[in-house]
Formats: sequence, C-alpha cells, structure tokens
Amino acid sequence: MSVPSAGSDESAGTGNPRQVTRHTLTPARCRGRRAVLVGLAILALVVAAGLVAARVTVQLYDRAVQRDVLLDPDARATMPGSTVSGPLNFLLLGSDKRRSNPAMGQRADTIIIAHLTRELDHAYLISIPRDLLVEIPAQPGQNFPGASAKINAAFEYGGAQLVASTLSNLTGIRFDGAAVIDFAGLRAAVKVLGGVRMCVDTRTVSIHTGAVFEKGCRRMDSAQVLDYLRQRDSLPDGDFGRQRHQQQFIKALAEEVRRQNLLLHPIKLDRLIRSVASSLVVDLGSASLTDLLFAVRGITEQNLTGIRLPTYYDMIDNISYVVVEQPRAPDLFAAVRTDTLAAWAGANRKWVNRI
Repeated sequence: MSVPSAGSDESAGTGNPRQVTRHTLTPARCRGRRAVLVGLAILALVVAAGLVAARVTVQLYDRAVQRDVLLDPDARATMPGSTVSGPLNFLLLGSDKRRSNPAMGQRADTIIIAHLTRELDHAYLISIPRDLLVEIPAQPGQNFPGASAKINAAFEYGGAQLVASTLSNLTGIRFDGAAVIDFAGLRAAVKVLGGVRMCVDTRTVSIHTGAVFEKGCRRMDSAQVLDYLRQRDSLPDGDFGRQRHQQQFIKALAEEVRRQNLLLHPIKLDRLIRSVASSLVVDLGSASLTDLLFAVRGITEQNLTGIRLPTYYDMIDNISYVVVEQPRAPDLFAAVRTDTLAAWAGANRKWVNRI
C-alpha cells in the first residue's frame, strides 16, 4: 500500500489532508466498544520466573489453554516442534468481545507485535495503533473484497488470521505464534492477584466513570485498571498514551506475579492459570507451549522494552487515520526482521516508551 510520508514533520494532523484512494467500509457492528484489553496476559506469565520454575506447573497451564488457528499460512513463520530458538515474533491481540453482549461483535482494540531476541533474553513490545491505515486483503470466503481501512476492522471481517496477514503484508514480518485474550481474562487475572501496582505518568480523567487518576504510583484493583487502560481522549497524546499504558500494565502484571511468588500459593496459582486460560486462545503451530515457556524463562520484567510505531495522524476524506511515517516505520520493521531492534531503539529514542 502506498501511504503518504510525514517528511520532517512528526506532529499529527498538520497541513492539508492527504488524499488516498480507498474503499469505504461500513461495518455491520460498529457501535462503541467498551473493553480495552492489554494484548496478552500470557506474556506477563511467561516473563515471571516463578511460573517457569516447575515443569509440572507449566504443563498444567499448557493443558488449560485453548488452541486454534490464528495465523494465516502466508503470515506464519516456521517454528519446529520441540526446538524453540530465537529470534521469535508473536502477534498479541486484545479482543473487545463481551460475553454479556456477544451480539455487539468484537474488534482488536489492542494489537502488539512481541519480538523476542535471538538469545531469548529480551522482549520488545511494539504497539500497533488501532486506527492505523492499512490495506486489508480480500477474504473471498467471507464475501469481503478487501479495502484500505483501519487495522482494527480486520479483526471483525476476518478475525486474527486477517489481522496477521494484513500486518505481515505491511511489515514483511512472519509470526511464530499468536494469541487472543478477551475482557474477562484480563479482569479475572487482576482480581485473582488482588490488584496490581500501576504508575500513572500523566493525570488522567475517565470519560466513562469520572474517576481521576493523579500522577504517581498506587495499587489498582481490576475495575480501576480496566478503566485506566481504556482512556485515551483525556491524554495529551491520545491513543499513543493508551498504548504506553497498556505496555506498562504488561510489565506491572509480570512484576506482581513475581512479587507474590505464586509457586508457594498453589491454590491462587491454579485460579490464576484457569481464569486466564478460559479467555485465552493461542496458536503456536506445532510448537509446545511448555517448551516455549521454558525457552524464554530468562526474560524478566526488567528485560521488556516498549516501542511506539512511528506514525502520525492525518485526516483523509474527513476521517482521522494514523499513518506510518517514512522512513522510520519501515526501518523499524526491518529491525524486527533482522533482530537488530536494540540498535534501532538506541537511534530512535523518541519512539521508545518508558515502561
């Protein structure tokens, strides 16, 4: 897809709107979405060393997790059965599906590409804006002709497979695995843990509840966490700020799991595993989840880096989109493919989130 370049101006929505030829999408279910999920509770569990200290614990988790085909064949890398070696790339999706109202459908309100280095000792979390303008490929079996649209529409029209193929076409990245978690899994995990410690980096006012989150660190329960993570309209940097808060939550959840040392509390550990597993679907191809968890046990919350995709806002046909910035975004995608993200992050500090 050909997209306009921001040139040297990295601000959002400046200058005259660019014109892009596109098809107009009118989703059948486009009503407001409430749940904003953080793209994979399993990642926090993976990086918490307490959960990989005993193979029997991991095998319990392995058996409890639901499996499905989440990756389009053209978007899938080859990860051989029991041999797990880096680098690895995973697609993590947070779905806004609500069990209490399934008729409202679902969108991928959280999309994260997780890159694990060749040594499997560091993870980079690259947040994909849900309003990113992309070319969504056709889905003949779903009577979908393809279109230029926001990335989160791909989940409604073709599920995780269509999101994966759309991103693979855009980035050139193939994925070793994917996972989807819904609203219930996030809330249940935080509730089992008795809350998590979040550090608010900018004063945030909830447009949903009126709650005010002042700057500073405090413990949040499950309702507070979800309310905080949903906010973007009251943030100076809008959805980019929300992406940063989602990345911060992943780290906070990992820290909480480690702090509680759940191997010493098997009942709570079992509740946590089952609550997450009931809302989690994974696709690792032929790879074993148990072997994967043990392979990445060296990744801790200190070895997480959050990346903001280089983009800018633009108005196109009176619709606000997020557009990839040239050449920084393609350079980022190349760094993922070549496992050189450390060098890219060092040269592009503006796009590295403090998590």
